Amino acid sequence: MDLYQVLQLRRDASAEEIERSYRRLARRYHPGVNPGDRLAEELYRQVQMAHDVLGNEEQRRAYDRGGVSAPVLTEVEARVSFQGFDFSAPAEGAQAGTFSELFSDVFHDAARRATAGDRGLEIDAELNLSFEDAIRGGLFPISVARHDRCPACAGDGRTRREPRACPHCGGQGTLRWARGHMVFSKSCERCDGSGQLTLQVCAACGGSGVAVRSEVVTVSVPPGIESGARLVVPGRGHSVRGGATGDLYVTVDVGPHPFFQRRGRDLELRLPVAVHEAALGARVDVPTLDEAVRLKIPPGTQSGQRFRLAGKGVPAAPGGDRVAGDLLVEIQIVLPPITDEQSKELLRAFGRLNDRDVREHLFGT
Repeated sequence: MDLYQVLQLRRDASAEEIERSYRRLARRYHPGVNPGDRLAEELYRQVQMAHDVLGNEEQRRAYDRGGVSAPVLTEVEARVSFQGFDFSAPAEGAQAGTFSELFSDVFHDAARRATAGDRGLEIDAELNLSFEDAIRGGLFPISVARHDRCPACAGDGRTRREPRACPHCGGQGTLRWARGHMVFSKSCERCDGSGQLTLQVCAACGGSGVAVRSEVVTVSVPPGIESGARLVVPGRGHSVRGGATGDLYVTVDVGPHPFFQRRGRDLELRLPVAVHEAALGARVDVPTLDEAVRLKIPPGTQSGQRFRLAGKGVPAAPGGDRVAGDLLVEIQIVLPPITDEQSKELLRAFGRLNDRDVREHLFGT
């Protein structure tokens, strides 16, 4: 960027000429005079920078000797360069549009490139597991339909073609236009400044870079997972052109067990016990997730009484920091069907021998 050209001066301009040109251009491009005009704002910034260097004698001498480099170009300056003045160009008419009109395509293209790098959308899916599968864990397949990178163009949206001159820039690689007497140029976005078209829109995906596909994804389920847990499979969501692929989120739904109830890492079980077993005591088999274990029921056990079998609940995950849960056994006394007279007479005799009101401790009667 030539600072003298920014201030519209010759290199031998005097200090007075620098000040006059600076004040004139600063008034012309001031943001207060051009509200919302991004190009005017950018040119005002360039005028300020040029004046900071050329308006200082010592910095001007260093700049003329090449000891001070021009300021770094911004994105707008890099894509659109000021080519100088062409006084043969009309100052009025169709070419004399506003700054915003001339540069709207530049800012629109910058916004488009920014969104092109967005991340693909996530996918939500559900995995139904039996109670036993959830306890054991393992690898489970799930079918997913998602947007994946187009195999024909590898997600680029374009495929190779025989080179031909770019019709947008006439094979020049740059576009030039004037605003009044000022001439600007920028690299042609159709051909990326090469002047040649070597790519064409992918026929398979229509230029989107993605195609719908169905695939089976293997989900790793940790042992002891609970219903409602959410697992993530990175990179198995939707793809988007020019951006990272989203993730797959799997919500686990665990089915019920015929007789176990789960409470965190513990399991609960209602164990049917006959009257005589509860009254006289017994040893009964209790089912667990692995194999049955023998439980000692002491004499006089009441219905609702609970026993804890340590370590017989949800097992600890291998290498994890959680310990195995317990199995809580709740006694449920069950009366056998009384159909014969002998059993009835035995119960009457039992009642005569134990005629204490069982409700006395509750009602005080």
